[in-house]
Amino acid sequence: MAYNYQRIIIKIGSNVLTQKDGLPDIKRINHLVDQIAAIKQQGKEVILVSSGAVASGRSLITISEKYDSIATRQLFASIGQVKLINTYAQRFEKFNILCSQVLVTKEDFRDRLHYLNMKNCLKILLQHHVIPVVNENDVVSVTELMFTDNDELAGLIASMLNAQALIVLTNVDGIYDGNPENEGVKVIEEVTDKSMDFASFVSSARSQFGRGGMITKSTMAQKIAQLGIAVHIANGTKDNILLDVLENKAEHTHFVPNKNASGKKKWIAHSGNYAKGIVQVNEGAKAALTSAKASSLLPVGVINIVAEFKKGEIIKLIDENNKPVGLGIAEYGSDKAAGMIGQKNQKALVHYDYLYLEC
Repeated sequence: MAYNYQRIIIKIGSNVLTQKDGLPDIKRINHLVDQIAAIKQQGKEVILVSSGAVASGRSLITISEKYDSIATRQLFASIGQVKLINTYAQRFEKFNILCSQVLVTKEDFRDRLHYLNMKNCLKILLQHHVIPVVNENDVVSVTELMFTDNDELAGLIASMLNAQALIVLTNVDGIYDGNPENEGVKVIEEVTDKSMDFASFVSSARSQFGRGGMITKSTMAQKIAQLGIAVHIANGTKDNILLDVLENKAEHTHFVPNKNASGKKKWIAHSGNYAKGIVQVNEGAKAALTSAKASSLLPVGVINIVAEFKKGEIIKLIDENNKPVGLGIAEYGSDKAAGMIGQKNQKALVHYDYLYLEC
């Protein structure tokens, strides 16, 4: 049975868009655009998260080896972004479809104001039937501020826009239950287990041109599926792959969405990197928070303020063994919270509506 998604994020990896010599595969790009245009013409909304800027830049200029890898990457990315977006724009134009360029950095997800600003930008593009082409701004992103890879970025965008599906195109047929070079190893067609440990059987090898390996993709896909978004990992080097995935005709890995979460919770789920404060909770509080009944974190369940925070900031919740429990938005600052540790009948430190549980 075909999948009936209305809003789809399509992430295309550099290993799909790049030839063996490191230069862009224009024929492949054109074929993917043809498929995206066909999906768009079905009345669906498409957001494209595309790698390939560095490869595009590499095709235009030769650089001396005396420059370090970061400077070289910045040069290639800066020149390549222009080339890449022009390639997409010219091809989409043949179908009377407008596309736009949206360059983002990890910093753009750091607080709710930036987050909502970007969300509003993408929404108005979709309302005007424009296909946003999103990529990390490699020109200004330095190592410690970079996304793990564009898979992480695609996951954030999928959550932000409440997409029904995220399709990740790579250069293999999906996630295998072992080393794909070994006999008898098969593609895992469906993943419903939210606690599956992919590291135990998935190869950690990175693709030739990409930053992220299959373990990264698996972990991201699991997290996104938990937020109510279907994830499909498929082979972007196969002809007609996007249409075949949506028709459920292609061999690939499908992460079945488990549950829906509010927009705020989706933002919080991806905000662990930006958490300022850390709060330690006792076993009773942990049990209450993780039970089937909706519970807020009250001061009576707090043991310790490990790291300070202000009202409105994301805080990490850890248990007595320093294991993560969840993330939440602080209703008040750590100075006030410290004075109420262990006290009953006090205002919740994290309200249930602003709480995302990791365990």
